[in-house]
Amino acid sequence: MCGREETAANPVVSVYDQLTICEECIDFIDQMRDAERRDRKNMANKDKGGKSIPTPKKIHEFLDQYVIGQDEAKKYLSVAVYNHYKRINQQKDSEADDVDIEKSNIILVGPTGTGKTLLAKSIARLLDVPFTIVDATVLTEAGYVGEDIESLLTRLLQNCDYDVERAQRGIVFIDEIDKIARKSDNPSITRDVSGEGVQQGLLKLLEGSTVLVPPNGGRKHPEQKLIAVDTKNILFICGGAFDGIERKIASRLNTHMVGYGHDEKSRKMQRENLMRYVLPQDLKSFGLIPEIIGRLPILTSLDPLDRNALRRILTEPKNAIVRQYKKMLELDGKELVFTDDALDLIVDKAIEYKLGARGLRSIVETVMVDTMYEAPSSKQKTITIDADYVASQLDKAHYDKTHIS
Repeated sequence: MCGREETAANPVVSVYDQLTICEECIDFIDQMRDAERRDRKNMANKDKGGKSIPTPKKIHEFLDQYVIGQDEAKKYLSVAVYNHYKRINQQKDSEADDVDIEKSNIILVGPTGTGKTLLAKSIARLLDVPFTIVDATVLTEAGYVGEDIESLLTRLLQNCDYDVERAQRGIVFIDEIDKIARKSDNPSITRDVSGEGVQQGLLKLLEGSTVLVPPNGGRKHPEQKLIAVDTKNILFICGGAFDGIERKIASRLNTHMVGYGHDEKSRKMQRENLMRYVLPQDLKSFGLIPEIIGRLPILTSLDPLDRNALRRILTEPKNAIVRQYKKMLELDGKELVFTDDALDLIVDKAIEYKLGARGLRSIVETVMVDTMYEAPSSKQKTITIDADYVASQLDKAHYDKTHIS
């Protein structure tokens, strides 16, 4: 096609009949095709995102469809995501602007089952920037069994088809951040390779620097082709249960509760939800190093779910567990009905076992297993779940013996 002669360095491939093409032309065509695909994708993303930036209130309203309660955490997340959009648009529109908007990484603290990961997944539905959820528990210090810190960004690259420019404007949710807390304050001859070592490695990612990312995750090795990613404009949202941090908070609060002026009612309120009083020094006491706390300037907590919130979680969100079961049986031509008494009993059990929203799913799965087994072959069109059926199913599963609060 191009008129070149075949050489050892540039072999020729027969395409059709008398038509041949050399390897250099094949590489050139591949590069042109990839560049055109990238341009089309960027144009589509620009058109999609350029119409309007969702305001914090719009983002909050969207989150309300999937997550019940947690208004304070939703407010912080909505503002952070909105500012992230503005920062991206500022860099697109005014390169010569003398005011550089800095990112504000967030850390969410809250008991298990309160909706930290669900908030992140719900935001992912809304965004037109690359978004990924990664787990901090698999990370270890470089050179040890586990994954390198840089592999956090591999999933972000995969989500935007390895478009580095888009990935550099994405959002990363790091789950289980509390699992990399420093194991002990006492110096030791052994290295804390999955605790403080990981925190030290995360510093450069959170602050913003150019890091080399393995394209397929896992370990880096000398023969591997690495991708350079600048994390300056990547927003990091961290979440963790920080189980036991209440003791640190209570210890700190007690130092300010000497003497008069604190009645029994205020003490009781503090005991019921100490998480709302969390401060950076509590995270330091728990085992996060000061450097990483400084790179997560926005700290907010999620409230424990009360009875009313758990009751609403069962039925109101778009992907509520009761709606899921109704949909599954609807596909079999059956109508599923939960009585109010049945829902109240499920909520009471979830509160008793202190499992949060995940406890609701565990209980409903236990209650529904026989129904889901029998319903597809049954001629009964309407299936009603009442409180007596819920109680009998939980007794049958020895739930009181297997779940100890």
